[in-house]
Amino acid sequence: MMLSKLRALRLTALLQIALATLPLTCSAAASAQDWTYRVRPGDTLWDLGTRYLKPTVSWEELQNHNAVPNPYRLPPGQVLRFPIAWLRVEPAPARVVAVRGQVDISGGDGAASVAREGMQLPIGSRIRTGDDASITLAFADDSRLLLRENSELRLDQLSSYGATGMVDTRLRLQRGRSSSRVTPAQGPASRYMITAPTATSSVRGTVFRVSAGQGGDPAATEVVEGRVHVGNRHGQRMVEPGQATLSASAGQAPAPVQPLLAAPRIDEAGLRLEPLPLLATWQAVPQARGYRVEVVRADAPDILLFARDTTDTGVSIDDLPPGRLRLLVRAVGADGVEGHDSSHDFRVPDGLPPPLTTAPAHGQTLDQVHPRFAWAQVPGATGSVLQIAREPEFPQPLGERRERRIDATRLRSPVALAPGEYYWRVASVDAQGLAGRYGQALPLRISDAPADPGLQPAQAEKGQLTLRWQAGAEGQRYRVQVDRRGDFSAPLLDRETTTPEVAMKQPWRGGTLHVRVQYIDDDGYAGPFSQAQQIQLPCKLCYGVGAGALLLLAL
Repeated sequence: MMLSKLRALRLTALLQIALATLPLTCSAAASAQDWTYRVRPGDTLWDLGTRYLKPTVSWEELQNHNAVPNPYRLPPGQVLRFPIAWLRVEPAPARVVAVRGQVDISGGDGAASVAREGMQLPIGSRIRTGDDASITLAFADDSRLLLRENSELRLDQLSSYGATGMVDTRLRLQRGRSSSRVTPAQGPASRYMITAPTATSSVRGTVFRVSAGQGGDPAATEVVEGRVHVGNRHGQRMVEPGQATLSASAGQAPAPVQPLLAAPRIDEAGLRLEPLPLLATWQAVPQARGYRVEVVRADAPDILLFARDTTDTGVSIDDLPPGRLRLLVRAVGADGVEGHDSSHDFRVPDGLPPPLTTAPAHGQTLDQVHPRFAWAQVPGATGSVLQIAREPEFPQPLGERRERRIDATRLRSPVALAPGEYYWRVASVDAQGLAGRYGQALPLRISDAPADPGLQPAQAEKGQLTLRWQAGAEGQRYRVQVDRRGDFSAPLLDRETTTPEVAMKQPWRGGTLHVRVQYIDDDGYAGPFSQAQQIQLPCKLCYGVGAGALLLLAL
């Protein structure tokens, strides 16, 4: 019985040693393997040697290795074997495909720079992303890596085996999160590895995500497609599609695999992909502590255009570039593992840019139920679309007005607006009748108080009574009424004028006069009358004696 236990313990120890040394044995096996090449018409050994072999390896060695009897005649279709150790190894810098936000690059020599599209990053480069920032890298075999916000990555090894198509890419994720889309391996020496603080993930063609662990969450490897080998010196795991493994500590083996959370179910009724802002809601996923929302290019899903982590089950996205895009939503589990994606493709039109607005001012309070909005003329525009809503996301506009006129840069609200808070936005219309991009949603307040004309003290002189008030906007005219009783059913004066004043014959009888003013825009729209103010006629005017200023007393 004791002997059986000793044998079991010995077998367990041997198994642990074998698992711990698996990466080393795999590497040794790869180095002992040959890369194979199928001969094409016109190939010669010296041409192939020049193209693929190190300068220290002669074509004669290649001839001997393959037992080629006649170096001058290679039959097309013959398979030649090239030892991996003989192959030419060349630097293969990474290329920056896309940058979003602030991303800093530092080289092995300590020199720092800001990442920009098209940059070549050599071995030893260190990449740091800031808040709401990301960078997409392409490697020599066109494998792609997306480094997300608040992350740090070091490029440990970037090399290629000449023109064989085999690439050795080894990366070190020191902080944050990354997503990789790896091109299938082209030969036995192909390698794509990401080392996080607690484990290494290696693949030969797949789509997967790696987290270095942060905020109390353990490091994780999440597999979307293909298979990923995850391990450290304490143990190994093979992670299949739809699975994840956690690595809480470098002193522990990766945890047993677990399934990814299901993709959130997006509510089709609440989904609005065009026009912007994009609105989307989804059903809550059990066991989810939050959600990850991304927008990527539909033809290049590793290029991130928008990202947000949220605990809500909805999102509003104001600004996106034109093109065919894809919305991604996935649940985040209690341990920080991200699940399967829900996705929807949509198009942001490459139309006219949003016009610059001129009136009303941001957050202005108006007293008109049909206020007028104004904006600049966009080159190429043949019209405009005006929208008004209660919410800045415009889920259901209260009104929309579309005009197909080149000079349609000033439009009134198509609906009467009750007192309250509103938002408005405008887009230009092109020659095909398609609306371009809407501008920012601007706040507006409609007041229930009529405009105060700011009447100045009335002037009485030589039998004339002159009233003055605050001037309106350029092009406005005015309607002024003067009444004895205050109901303005039979006013003493009812006159329109283009200047902010009016003169009338001074009444012989003293007492109280009621005055109100209405502003009329240049398009004929008449706003509400102002609140009536009183003019108290001094008794001495009842007898026509003297002249002086008459005070206006607010009601």
